[in-house]
Amino acid sequence: MKDKNPKPATKSTGARNGAGVIIDFLKKSGVELVFGYPGGAVIPLYDALYDSGIRHILTRHEQAAIHAADGYARSTGRIGVVFATSGPGATNLVTGLANAHMDSVPLVAITGQVATTSLGSDSFQEADIYGISIPVTKYNYLVKDPRMLPKVLAEAFYLAGSGRPGPILVDVPKDIQTTVIDTPFPTKPVSIPGYIPRPPVDQKQVEAMVAALTMSRRPIVYLGGGATITGVAPEIIKIAESLDTAVATTLPAKGVFPDDHPLSLGLPGMHGTKYANLAINESDLILALGVRFDDRVVGDVRRFAPRAMVVHVDIDPAEIGKRLAPDIAVVGDLKTVLGLALKIVKPTEKSAWRKRIAQLKAEFPLFVPRSELEIKPQAVIKTLSDLTAGESIIVTDVGQHQMWAAQHYVSKKPRRFLSSGGLGTMGFGLPAAMGAQLALPGEKTVLITGDGSFQMNIQELATIREHNLPVKILILNNGCLGMVRQWQQFFFDHRHSESIFGFNPDFAKLAQVYGLSACRVKKPEEMDGAVRNLLAGDGPALLDVMVAREENVLPMIPPGMGQTDFYEEKG
Repeated sequence: MKDKNPKPATKSTGARNGAGVIIDFLKKSGVELVFGYPGGAVIPLYDALYDSGIRHILTRHEQAAIHAADGYARSTGRIGVVFATSGPGATNLVTGLANAHMDSVPLVAITGQVATTSLGSDSFQEADIYGISIPVTKYNYLVKDPRMLPKVLAEAFYLAGSGRPGPILVDVPKDIQTTVIDTPFPTKPVSIPGYIPRPPVDQKQVEAMVAALTMSRRPIVYLGGGATITGVAPEIIKIAESLDTAVATTLPAKGVFPDDHPLSLGLPGMHGTKYANLAINESDLILALGVRFDDRVVGDVRRFAPRAMVVHVDIDPAEIGKRLAPDIAVVGDLKTVLGLALKIVKPTEKSAWRKRIAQLKAEFPLFVPRSELEIKPQAVIKTLSDLTAGESIIVTDVGQHQMWAAQHYVSKKPRRFLSSGGLGTMGFGLPAAMGAQLALPGEKTVLITGDGSFQMNIQELATIREHNLPVKILILNNGCLGMVRQWQQFFFDHRHSESIFGFNPDFAKLAQVYGLSACRVKKPEEMDGAVRNLLAGDGPALLDVMVAREENVLPMIPPGMGQTDFYEEKG
């Protein structure tokens, strides 16, 4: 079994140019797949790649390349690698870097740059990607001394995959790529002054956390992306079942706690389940694990869980108290903290709370509308969930379809629901689905997208066809920017300014031009069979589902409001 994250290489590079050093490092670190797009400033790197044995996926746009590396990383926990040239090639990575940074995804982006002698002279295709990317990376490098390249590469991979993961950018000028380098790779483990990837856990704080959780009568575990990253699904289930603790799961943590578990509250927050938000409002303890207390979940901080003690566990001390001051704070890796907690926790029955959770779920279930006149998007997601039994890799873009998928798709495993959470990046879905499919070729990968998001990286249909990737593409096509249209309806008196598309192509016919199996459905009675056919084949396929334009994502809590301030649709 391969390591979860590639480890820094330890042997001397021998005498080879900088491009060869990079490729040699990747090979020795166990990297088998990279994504990218060549250009003038990385031709030496691509020349070294030519007969290296490392598989390269040539996307049709650099933004797609980094989203594909992101999907690869999210689905496996391994470090995704992307190459791009200088100038526009590098700047096309910025959205992907920001996306990975917000969601703590381990990536290493290696970009070409003009020669060191030309830096700062506005040379052809020069852009200060080092300066541009500082706010959207965990760390970044501009290599000016060829002797530093081996050390930089070792540090970059170490930083990307350790502690709270994130994207690292390494900018390598063209002359550094062509300079002969005989500096060895570091032989000792990487150590960076001031960087503590796994801070020591305070046992007393863990004991205080367990005591509070045990004494609580209405506890809720609030799971964030850190729970996915650290692989704590078994520990969460043990804690929930031992202490009758309900579990609310944010978008980045979906699947860590099975959606079909009796104690699952599903998604909390703006478009979360009504029962999740009401339970949070009634709870007396919130155990927040690896979360940012995102505004889309918390809303008005002053009214979030007003009756509850808050215990916040996170590996990143910067997150503690950033938006909400906890009563108990535990800094540390979730796996370590929960492992210590389970050694001292004593099972405590909270039957009244378990019954209350069941009552709330029965009283306020998610509604799946059906119509004989038009296809309802919620029904499409429900059909997909039933047919896949919650076992497929689901990738979404961003918008209404994303929220319907989060609400109605039943996920049972971690790293099987991939979505752009913090940045909310339209166009993420198609390339991320490619990356996930390449990472886990034995799994069925389904992209749920909208007609707006799909067109932002639609050119990657060519990449899918070239590599015959069996990605199943499900478009919920409502002819508009659905979430923008919904907000305009609710809060701007139906003034639909530039949210309705005047023209969309026939996506099924377009996909057929790219060589995919594809069809379009408009009638409700055709929908079930069409989804079944989409999933049945071995190759890539697309289903364009014409859904009701005016359908809205409900329930909804308006921005900045409290857990009980549900918007009542007025039509």
